[in-house]
Amino acid sequence: MRRPIIAGNWKLNKTIPEAIDLVARLKRSLYDVTDTDIVVCPSFTAIAEVAETLSESTIAVGGQDLYWEASGAFTGEVSGAQLKDAGCSYVIIGHSERRQFFGETDATVNKKIKAALAAGLTPIVCVGELLQERESGKTEEVIRVQVQGSLANLTEDEMSGIVIAYEPVWAIGTGKVATPQQAQDVHKFIRGLLEKMFGKAVASQVRIQYGGSVKPSNVKELMAAPDIDGALVGGASLDADQFIQLVKYK
Repeated sequence: MRRPIIAGNWKLNKTIPEAIDLVARLKRSLYDVTDTDIVVCPSFTAIAEVAETLSESTIAVGGQDLYWEASGAFTGEVSGAQLKDAGCSYVIIGHSERRQFFGETDATVNKKIKAALAAGLTPIVCVGELLQERESGKTEEVIRVQVQGSLANLTEDEMSGIVIAYEPVWAIGTGKVATPQQAQDVHKFIRGLLEKMFGKAVASQVRIQYGGSVKPSNVKELMAAPDIDGALVGGASLDADQFIQLVKYK
C-alpha cells in the first residue's frame, strides 16, 4: 500500500511572516495526521523560517526548484545542498510553469533530479500536457516523452526514491480539473511506463500525485482512484483551512 503524499506548492506567494503564520496553523491542526506525508514548498526566502517553525512536527519542507550544479558562478540559482541546509527534504522539479516560462526541458529536469538525489532530497517530478495536446489526442505521447526524458539513466534504487506529479497544464490555476477517471487513466499510463523502464516492483511503489485545481471539494474522489497516491496543491495550499481539509480528506 503506497503512503499518500499531499504537497503544497506556494509558488511566488507569502512573505516570511505570512509563511510562518500559515505553517504554525498547519502544525497545530495536523499534528495528529500520521498516515499521510505532508509537504509545504514555500519561496526560497522563507524556507529556513518555515523549517524552523515546523521543527518537531510531521510536516516536511520542500523547495520549488534547484540548479543541477552544486556551486559556482550561477547568479540567482540555488543548489540541492543549500536547500538541504535550509531545512528541505523535498524539491519540486519540472513544474509546468518552469517549463513554460523559464525554458525547462526534459534534459534539464533529468540533471536536476540527479542533483537532488545527490543532495539527499526527494524529487517531486512534474509531467503534464497542454490543453491543445489533450484535445488533439496527444496526451499519452506527450507524457511518454516527458517521463522517458526526465527519468533517463536513473537506476531502480534512484527511481524508488522519486515522486511523480501528473499535472495537466490546462487544469492548473484555471478552476478546471481532470475528472477522476481522466486523472486515473493518465496515472495508470505513467505507472505502466515506469514498469517498462524500471520493473514492476519499482513501478508499484512509486507514488504518483495529481496536480491541477485540487480542492477540498474534489480531493476525496480523486484520491479514491487506484493509481492516484496524493496531490500537488497550488492555490488551496495558501489557505490554512483549505489545506487542512485537503490533508484530512478521509
